[in-house]
Amino acid sequence: MVQQLHAISLVVPDYDQAISFYCDTLGFQLVEDIDQGRKRWVRILPPGAAHGSLILAQADNDRQSAAIGDQMGGRVGFFLATDDFDRDHTKMLSKGVFFEEVPRSEPYGKVAVWQDPFGNRWDLIQFN
Repeated sequence: MVQQLHAISLVVPDYDQAISFYCDTLGFQLVEDIDQGRKRWVRILPPGAAHGSLILAQADNDRQSAAIGDQMGGRVGFFLATDDFDRDHTKMLSKGVFFEEVPRSEPYGKVAVWQDPFGNRWDLIQFN
């Protein structure tokens, strides 16, 4: 038996605003954007990735709207792995991405916490 995590949902305030940030600013690939009537199926992948999709899910009620930016209870909930931390950190800074801290070395690699425009906390990480 083979299983893999296909995708995870990220609740956002607006599909197009999220696509703009993730695809235009960060270089994610828009894999699918399918109109389903009252909602869209929007799936994106990090640059160069074949797996590990994000489903951008526009909030459609007060409960979902309240969760935007706090889907992980204030913890880092998303981990963007890179093969060149310094390159990507510099590029993200130049695009206005907010980093909460300066890069640090941990036993597992180089890492820094950043936020998307909606308040979701991410690690940019290069594993040893």
